[in-house]
Amino acid sequence: MGWIELKNVTKRFGQVLAVDRLSLEINAGEFLTLLGPSGCGKTTVLRIIAGLEIPDEGEIKIGEKTVFSSREGIFVPPGKRDIGLVFQSYALWPHLTIFQNVAFGLQIQKINSNIIKQKVATILSYMHLQGIENRYPQELSGGQQQRVALARMLVTRPSIFLMDEPLSNLDAKLRMEMRTEIKRIHRESKATTIYVTHDQTEALTLSSLVAVMDKGRLQQIAPPLQLYKRPANLFVADFIGSPTMNFIPGKIVKKDGQFLLDAKNFFLPIPPLENLRGKRVIAAIRPEEIQILKNEEPETLSGEVYSVLPSGAETLIQVKTEENLFNIRILEEISFDIGEKVSLKLAKDSILFYDQETGNLISPMDRVNKE
Repeated sequence: MGWIELKNVTKRFGQVLAVDRLSLEINAGEFLTLLGPSGCGKTTVLRIIAGLEIPDEGEIKIGEKTVFSSREGIFVPPGKRDIGLVFQSYALWPHLTIFQNVAFGLQIQKINSNIIKQKVATILSYMHLQGIENRYPQELSGGQQQRVALARMLVTRPSIFLMDEPLSNLDAKLRMEMRTEIKRIHRESKATTIYVTHDQTEALTLSSLVAVMDKGRLQQIAPPLQLYKRPANLFVADFIGSPTMNFIPGKIVKKDGQFLLDAKNFFLPIPPLENLRGKRVIAAIRPEEIQILKNEEPETLSGEVYSVLPSGAETLIQVKTEENLFNIRILEEISFDIGEKVSLKLAKDSILFYDQETGNLISPMDRVNKE
């Protein structure tokens, strides 16, 4: 068990199409993050897998078992899906002690009380919560409450973990600690995990796969590094990365034997793209792939410093050219004056090209030089 499959799952709330014909396959032991802006449908997908929402159409399998099918009229309730849930609000019962909160799932299963005591003690120790069994949730810090919520999920040993923005109520330091904890839990338990967040740092650091959603539709599913290096379309390219990617609309031309991006008031040297000559594209490049120079050099763009944002180990700089405002990330502490004249050198081989009409990434095969 542990693998999950969704086929053409659709969910409407009145006139709102929350999930639009979503198909996903998640292998056993995978850590998949559903990522996207507010209202994209990611939490609805999680609740559908949990059985807390009933889709209008589609089919869902957990292992070999069909837990929902609109065609066959099948619906398996949440309690019979072998899943563990952690919510954004922790959902701890305030009138129950920590022991009672964690033990609740085991008591529902009618397990012997001595075994329950042993299991709860073991899981609280595992989560570094020993000694607080008789306290109430309101007597704990946010980080401790989150650990209790995780302990309650873990104690029943489900094959699937579902987590809905579990760290959003924590401060930055605690979020970092809990990311480490969640990654450790996943590595040791090997449970299939689906994690919902709008925080791309969480998605990229925790996951083995990231599924980016927008307006109820899946935009791309890929390992974190691939998602960052090769976004499938302009939505993903713009959503992933902080600061955002730089986008330069233009037309690919060939002049004096050299390929250039004709971007109105300047020509940007690019790799040979014979197949795309004459095509209107949007060139995209990450902020760390741009070098900022104090002196003008060949194949550079001229501009002036618009803003400088030092942040310890790196410096974020915006440079304004005649047509564009470029984001640049420099992995060191560096000083520039606002308004200072500079030149930008873009790493040609790191530029991605998107079709202006469809917004989709132009694949390497489309970019082959046939000269």
